[in-house]
Amino acid sequence: MFKHTHPYQPFIKNDTKKLIVGTLPPPRFTTGNLLEKDVNFCYGSYYNSLWLFIDKIHNLNLRYNNSKAAVKERQEYLIKHNIGVCDIVESCEREKVDASDLGMQNCKLRDIIAYLKQFPNIDTLLFIGGNSKNGPEYFFRKHIKEYNIKLELVSKETPKIQEFVMPNKLLEVNSKQRIIKTVSLTSSSGAANISIGSNPLYKQLKANNPKFNTFDFRILQYQEYL
Repeated sequence: MFKHTHPYQPFIKNDTKKLIVGTLPPPRFTTGNLLEKDVNFCYGSYYNSLWLFIDKIHNLNLRYNNSKAAVKERQEYLIKHNIGVCDIVESCEREKVDASDLGMQNCKLRDIIAYLKQFPNIDTLLFIGGNSKNGPEYFFRKHIKEYNIKLELVSKETPKIQEFVMPNKLLEVNSKQRIIKTVSLTSSSGAANISIGSNPLYKQLKANNPKFNTFDFRILQYQEYL
């Protein structure tokens, strides 16, 4: 059994407003056997396109290699835009050493609610993936049961938007009610391309423009939030 641990601590600053929440990087980031074009940072996998989407949206001209400069570029972007990263899985076990969410067993979750308490400027969680089994929203729903928190649906259109109220006991004395919005973005991994292909909106956009693809579909989602 392979013990798959998250190689990075949450990247959160005092003025962070949005928090990217995924599961955890591929096993090679745990073992340190990175590919030449991997970046040794959150979502640094060459096969995960999150930074490609961000790069395209903001014309950042990012590096894609193992250099410290590539890491710094990504950190500077996050800081500038008040965005943090806190994947929800701290560790898991795998019988097969791969990056599939479904292959995760005995998952230990990070306490996202505790981070929200620690960093009161955060008002939005960006799930990189939806509520499918072992996805970030799926785990978050399990996690918040401990706090007796429930998600309320705001919009079921892609990307699905929900919200919840932070319990009063987790607020500072005399603080105003704190509402956190969650946005379930389509996963940035290539495995999500199949589900995108069956999305009604994608089909409509593809019919109107045959050159429209799954990369373009994600850009439409991500540009509003990242």
